Amino acid sequence: MEQLIKQDSTQGLPKGWEIKKLGEVCEELFAGGDVPKDNWSKSKTDIFSIPIFSNGERNKGLYGYTNVARVTKPSITISARGTIGYSEIREEAFYPAIRLIVITPKIDLINLSFLEYVIGSIDFIHSGSSIPQLTVPMIKEYSIPLPPLSEQQTIVSILDEAFAAFDKVKANAEQNLKNAKEIFESYLQGVFEKKGDGWEEKTLNQISDNLDSKRIPITKNIRSEGSIPYYGASGVVDYVSDYIFDEDLLCVSEDGANLLARTYPIAFSISGKTWVNNHAHILRFNNMLNQKFVEFYLNSIKLDDFVSGMAQPKLNQAMLNKIPIPFPPFSEQQTIVVKLDTLFTETKKLEAIYQEKLLNLEDFKKSILQKAFNGEF
Repeated sequence: MEQLIKQDSTQGLPKGWEIKKLGEVCEELFAGGDVPKDNWSKSKTDIFSIPIFSNGERNKGLYGYTNVARVTKPSITISARGTIGYSEIREEAFYPAIRLIVITPKIDLINLSFLEYVIGSIDFIHSGSSIPQLTVPMIKEYSIPLPPLSEQQTIVSILDEAFAAFDKVKANAEQNLKNAKEIFESYLQGVFEKKGDGWEEKTLNQISDNLDSKRIPITKNIRSEGSIPYYGASGVVDYVSDYIFDEDLLCVSEDGANLLARTYPIAFSISGKTWVNNHAHILRFNNMLNQKFVEFYLNSIKLDDFVSGMAQPKLNQAMLNKIPIPFPPFSEQQTIVVKLDTLFTETKKLEAIYQEKLLNLEDFKKSILQKAFNGEF
């Protein structure tokens, strides 16, 4: 089991430091339980005012409210299923739900904030073949560095200052990444709002051939592993050993939440040897210019009016063919596609730079924690 410090001895640690099992520094360490039946509310009320926390980062794990306080002392919660290891300090009374582990430290041994930093540095090894999960017995056995309380507070002060600066730089990088995407999306929408003379309105069945009948889904357990991309609604989902297409084609998402959320492009070009399942429509155009023009256009508009189902959104072939496509003369298409391709390429370069910067910031954060828990401050 690898962590940021040696687990088998105190060799190399400063004088007065110890190595302790996580379970040894906890007053309580337990897993959350079911939400109190008929004794809770999604919203805070006069009766139900004690927060219920569950697994996950969304809304910091807030699930609802009850009138039962299972934990009354300042504690740390750790997500124990799915996205494991996400930790939060909870200083108010609360009720822990399932998929959450609660750690209440012995305050005469370990500072709450120091413990939270230590937990954040651990690369948790999990159980569960398909869904990662942590258990109380597993967490109890993790070894952690334990300096005297006065040194713990000094380390916390240094880390607080360092990570405040880290968070500011990270927020700037994330905002720049968002700005780069928004600039391209704004330009993309503007292009199609300024329709010139000679533009016609077409539908996809008028300007392309639909190849949906040639799609073949293959369940994961019978796929033969290979190097040929296997496409689904939002892109590559696997690689297989055979192909059913060998040409330039446009895929358009047929189903999935992304049709409404638009986290990823719903139209994407594929080329060469490929396999496509039944979650993406397949369109063949007369030329690549028409294909790229339609790809850019579909990714610039909302398709909510053509999508059926909210729980399981679907864009069927009949509705796909009802989407009006503004279609300019060939020469104007060429100008538009060249400009959009150039801007798209530059945007992707900027995104790559900012993504790398964010990764470097995470590496920096890990190095700071390593120094702190090796006693190098």
